[in-house]
Amino acid sequence: MQELLDVHYPDAKRVRLVMDNLNTHTISSLYETFPPEQALSLAKRLEIHYTPKHGSWLNMAEIELSSMTIQCLDRRIGSIEQLQREITAWEVDRNQAQKSVEWHFTTHQARGKLKHLYPEI
Repeated sequence: MQELLDVHYPDAKRVRLVMDNLNTHTISSLYETFPPEQALSLAKRLEIHYTPKHGSWLNMAEIELSSMTIQCLDRRIGSIEQLQREITAWEVDRNQAQKSVEWHFTTHQARGKLKHLYPEI
């Protein structure tokens, strides 16, 4: 976080982060890592948005990256150009196969469990 804020976005007053709900992804972890004044300074510049714990787009992205690693990147690739060709070929095959994630969490269950996230009408 310090590198993100101080090196990559030093002039940004606020940085919006979208993160999963990993137990270390909290403001309190800044206080465990940095002196209180520095942690507070970093925390004031962060606006954190958490993805749902189950079934988020982040989970889907992680599943796809894992599949790509196992199916495509499990060997030495000699150049950037070859890497681009291999990944493109894998992506075309994956898209043609129309692979998808089969969630077992229904819309009805989501509305009940995540009721606090829905506006009341």
